Amino acid sequence: MDGIIKLSTRLGLASIGFGFISETCLYDVDGGRRAVIFDKLNGGIQQLVIGEGTHFRIPFIQDPIILDVRSRPRTIHSSTGTKDLQMVNISLRVLSRPLEDKLPSIYQSLGVDFDDRVLPSLGNEVLKSVVAQYNAEELLSKRAEISQQIRQGLIKRATAFNLILDDVSITHLTFGREFAKAIEQKQVAQQEAERQTWVVARSDQERKAAVIRAEGEAEAANLISDAIQKAGNGIIEIRRIDTAKEVAQTVARSRNVSYIPNANGGGKGTGAGTNLLLNLGNN
Repeated sequence: MDGIIKLSTRLGLASIGFGFISETCLYDVDGGRRAVIFDKLNGGIQQLVIGEGTHFRIPFIQDPIILDVRSRPRTIHSSTGTKDLQMVNISLRVLSRPLEDKLPSIYQSLGVDFDDRVLPSLGNEVLKSVVAQYNAEELLSKRAEISQQIRQGLIKRATAFNLILDDVSITHLTFGREFAKAIEQKQVAQQEAERQTWVVARSDQERKAAVIRAEGEAEAANLISDAIQKAGNGIIEIRRIDTAKEVAQTVARSRNVSYIPNANGGGKGTGAGTNLLLNLGNN
């Protein structure tokens, strides 16, 4: 019985010792993370980056600081002015990660939240400097060029802080109410100008048509005059006969027209009356 108690005591002490060692002497670095060591005896942060896995440390002397080295997204909002003094709101999406070899100096100068300290100010500065070089309309027509220029400026500035930018893109772009109102007024003015151009073109075509019609009528009158001079009143009689034929055809096709001759039968002489054509309605 005493042996069992001693064995249990030894196992308990061993478990306590193992737990103490694992808790105070060992630490884990997960995937996508790195560690830097703060050594209280050797003057602060060591210039050594610890990779993934389980590692040994000196208890109460060395403290591991775990840092995330994966690419992290961040959205930067900025309100700035264009070259033609128009206000514009821009949202920029940035994927950033720290340079692993420089993690000790990054932690010493910026701390664990290094991207929160650096990227907002860098993004606003670069956005304002780039947007100020373009007019409001150019922000739409040259969006790819402006995005590339912003990317290059941010990468250049972030390098000084040992940060790597994997992607920089413009995700949102809106203008102020004044610019939107100016765009609407410009579109209305353009539509009105196009309408006036169409009205002028139509008037010009109508004028040309009137001239052509007048020239045709004048030429027809000259032809009739020449025909009368050559053939006498024959051309007039021919036109009268043609007109009479057209009237007769029209009357023949009408169902509500009745013919009432005069009392003398339409004969000649002083007592001759007038024949009547009555248009009798359906009622």
